[in-house]
Amino acid sequence: MNNFLALLKNHSGHHARLLAGPVLILMVMAMMILPLPPMLLDLLFTFNISLAVMILLVAMFTKKPLDFSAFPSVLLFATLLRLALNVASTRVVLLHGHEGPDAAGRVIEAFGHFLVGGNFTVGLIVFIILVIINFIVITKGAGRIAEVGARFTLDALPGKQMAIDADLNAGLIGEEEARSRRKEVSQEAEFYGSMDGASKFVRGDAVAGLLVMVINIIGGLVIGVAQHDMSFAAAGKTYTLLTIGDGLVAQIPALIISTAAGVVVSRVATDEDVGQQMVSQLFRNPTVLFITAGILALMGMIPGMPNFAFLSLALLLAGLGWMLHKQQLERVQAQQEPDELQQNTADAAASEASWDDVSMMDPLGLQVGYRLIPLVDHTQGGELLHRIRSLRKKFAQDIGFLPPVVHIRDNLELKPNDYRILLYGVEVGQGTASPGQWLAINPGGVTLELPGTVTTDPAFGLPAVWVDVELREQAQISGYTVVDASTVVATHLNHLLHRHAGELLGRQEVQQLLEHLGREAPKMIEDLVPQVIGLGQLLKVLRGLLEEEVPIRDMRTILETLAEHVPRLQSQTAAGVMLNESAELLAAVRVALGRAISQQWFPGEGEMRVIGLDARLERVLTQAISSSGALEPGLADTVLNEAAQACTYQEQHGDPAVLVVPPMLRASLSRFLRHHLPQLGVLSNTEIPDDRMVRVTTIIGQSA
Repeated sequence: MNNFLALLKNHSGHHARLLAGPVLILMVMAMMILPLPPMLLDLLFTFNISLAVMILLVAMFTKKPLDFSAFPSVLLFATLLRLALNVASTRVVLLHGHEGPDAAGRVIEAFGHFLVGGNFTVGLIVFIILVIINFIVITKGAGRIAEVGARFTLDALPGKQMAIDADLNAGLIGEEEARSRRKEVSQEAEFYGSMDGASKFVRGDAVAGLLVMVINIIGGLVIGVAQHDMSFAAAGKTYTLLTIGDGLVAQIPALIISTAAGVVVSRVATDEDVGQQMVSQLFRNPTVLFITAGILALMGMIPGMPNFAFLSLALLLAGLGWMLHKQQLERVQAQQEPDELQQNTADAAASEASWDDVSMMDPLGLQVGYRLIPLVDHTQGGELLHRIRSLRKKFAQDIGFLPPVVHIRDNLELKPNDYRILLYGVEVGQGTASPGQWLAINPGGVTLELPGTVTTDPAFGLPAVWVDVELREQAQISGYTVVDASTVVATHLNHLLHRHAGELLGRQEVQQLLEHLGREAPKMIEDLVPQVIGLGQLLKVLRGLLEEEVPIRDMRTILETLAEHVPRLQSQTAAGVMLNESAELLAAVRVALGRAISQQWFPGEGEMRVIGLDARLERVLTQAISSSGALEPGLADTVLNEAAQACTYQEQHGDPAVLVVPPMLRASLSRFLRHHLPQLGVLSNTEIPDDRMVRVTTIIGQSA
């Protein structure tokens, strides 16, 4: 029974939300067509004022414009509701205005008599001032901000999409987050475009208010004098006061909603709402409060000035400034106490050397100059730690094992903007980052030159330039890939993680990998390791795969292949056949992973456009490797030069640089070429699935 009632309640709430829009439209149409009694007009005017206040409060407490994405539609419906009320109230004023000041309801009477003291001249002036404030100041300013925001948002849309794609390709974000960010960018463009159009309704509403007031006064004079035999003065006072009351009732909510529109489009998106931003930024610096209090105190001492008002406010600001100054001193002392305690502890421990002074080398380290410290400090808004955590997670998902934790330290020996990436204490990469600026990377084909510090992308060596924040959108529109300093460091680290994955995999990681797999297939692990293959030999095979950036996610296939081939190779070795077991096992595993390796280089099921070897060069290389295991210097230079030319040809035609060779040449050529041409992949014929079509686009050795 309770479940049925809950379900009924959910359905009723859902239907109520669906009917909210049609009911509002029916209300608007009814007010324009049907005559309304004064009591109902009072309720509707009160509802209109409360709706305007609610809209302003929601706008004040939003933290970014998209939190109130329904605002353009709400603005349109609120404007229509107000215009419909004008029509309904005009009908009542002109029909029953001669009956007395409360003929159109108590709300209009209160605004026409109490708020302006029954003086229609004062009321007329107040009404005109409100219209001027609404039309010329607030509405015009909000409309201009919305127009400029829509233009810049639409201009920056392609660049923002490219930045999202760059983060996705670099592994900094996942597909789900990329989809969410694309949706948010699209919604932002639509929001500012809608606000640009909705602001025109508000301006039109202000003009309509003036026209309605003039028409009501003239119509009231004609009706009062001609139809109800009132004197001109009595008709003018009665109908003018009712018209002014009606206008004020409509213009005050209009002014509130226009202010809400200005708040929504003029705010800067942060983690604080508008009220928190104003308080935290206006009253952040006690020096400002002290200077303001001093100026007010001097003005309050001038004879003839309102001394009490100036001096009391000066005293209040001085007291507030003293409180802020005291709080800042307490925060500084609280930060210094842990540092002093840590220093005292360090001094006490330095008295005698012990095993605690022996520190093991970190597998993976990042050292930064002092200007890059804010990038790795959460309290200063640094995002690099979060990006590195995302990188490790993405690496584990793509490659197949969890890399070591990145230990980050500052290094005063580095230049302020430099950083170093260390592998077991040895530098494997270094670069420069500029916090507060953006790196505009030229992916090729961009001719526009940007002012800034010319450099190269540390990860891929592409030409780039560090530009100021103001040039970010211009660079994106021009075709540059624009990333911030944290992304530059994270992308460089991600690139080196993949390149040195084999060195990061050790016995401990392999043992953890086997334990993880053992939860799903415990029998296979028990039968294979260490009964069939030792941990050290398995480590060599896995490192061999990782050195050529082949993922080891498919551990089931790897272990089953090893279980099949290890006994056969051991029997051949026992029979006196000289074999390199690790190389043979690696080749067998690569064949078993052939489909995955082919997909890595050529996604999908399309044609594989590869580089081939000339038949004569193939025979020469086979003979050289079989006899001595190495290439002569002249032959090595020839192969290297022609391989470089073939890579360039492949890149120009948009194809991966992949060389396909016979199985016996693959390992030696890959080991020789990958140090000089890291972008070149070397596959054997047996690693390509039978159902994949292969086309040789360029041949090495044909010109010899």
